Amino acid sequence: MKNRALVFCFSALVSAGIVACGDDSATSAAETPSSESVLVSSSSQFSSSHLCEGAQCGAEAFSSSSAEIQGSSETAKVPEPVEGASSSEKIETSSESVVESSSSIASEVSSSSEVPESSSDEDDGDGGKCTACDSYTAADPELTENGGKGSVTTYGSITAKETSLGGACNYGQTNMQYYAAIHVNVSPGDNKGPWQGGLACGGCVRVMAKTPDGWKKVTVRITDRCPDADCGVDLGGAPASDIMGIQVGRYYGEWEFVSCEGVDGVWGDSTSLFVKDGANDFWSVIQVRNPRDMVKSITIKGIDTRDYHELKMFDGAENFWAVPEAVLQTDNRYYVIATYRTGDEDKWKIKGSDLTVPEANLYLYEHRE
Repeated sequence: MKNRALVFCFSALVSAGIVACGDDSATSAAETPSSESVLVSSSSQFSSSHLCEGAQCGAEAFSSSSAEIQGSSETAKVPEPVEGASSSEKIETSSESVVESSSSIASEVSSSSEVPESSSDEDDGDGGKCTACDSYTAADPELTENGGKGSVTTYGSITAKETSLGGACNYGQTNMQYYAAIHVNVSPGDNKGPWQGGLACGGCVRVMAKTPDGWKKVTVRITDRCPDADCGVDLGGAPASDIMGIQVGRYYGEWEFVSCEGVDGVWGDSTSLFVKDGANDFWSVIQVRNPRDMVKSITIKGIDTRDYHELKMFDGAENFWAVPEAVLQTDNRYYVIATYRTGDEDKWKIKGSDLTVPEANLYLYEHRE
């Protein structure tokens, strides 16, 4: 009997211990995420095979895995660390903060405002510095949106710095020191350069060239066309000296058309309409001298009549525009309107017979309305 009693007591104690252990595990389960929850919350970092076991890894389980991952990630997001949260939740919150932080840094680095601009398509990170700068290999010039790039050369004396004699633009003797010739062709004989029979005349070009000291710039007025096939811009004496110093030669450069307004050295006189020698009541051609930009068109509009004429470039001399005979044989008043590359205009108020006087220089400031 005594032994039976001992066995009974021992059995009761064991049962009570099991029940107590069961209660503790239940309490722990309520407070601690299950292994399944932890597995699902971390599944976004692993393959979908970690979401199931055995038969559950069939096509149906795999197709629903993305939805489970999305749901678990939304549930797992904790805006602030919660006191008493499990270590896995704290780690996940920390990793989200790191991801957000790194993405904002990446956004700042990729911002265009943080990227330094190159001074040239051909800069190559050298700041425009070069060695043997005066020995650039001759090549056909290239056109860009508002200019070109290629060889920058010089003509005339860089020490005497002569003023322009007008060149192929037929300006005659001028007082301007900053002048240049521009290329006629892109490939030999194609006539695709900016010269275009003299349409480039009077336009100003900002030229930038590589030198041993880096990029150097100068602005010049176009008064001539290039004499050789590989020329891009051929500088007069003064601007060549500014870029090349005493080491003249063929340099690599780039150029773009700009307004002449406010630019020193490119003005030989005030803006005027010039009438070519030989003009009379039956024939006359005119040009704009010292324009504020490249001349794109010239029109004559009647004031006393309804006449309207769009002038054409004269074939016999570059940079001249032919005046209709009907305008020349009258003292009726007209507007002569020069429209520039930029769309700006200058307007002269004259009589038709004013355009018959050989070598007349009709200054804009004297013939404004």
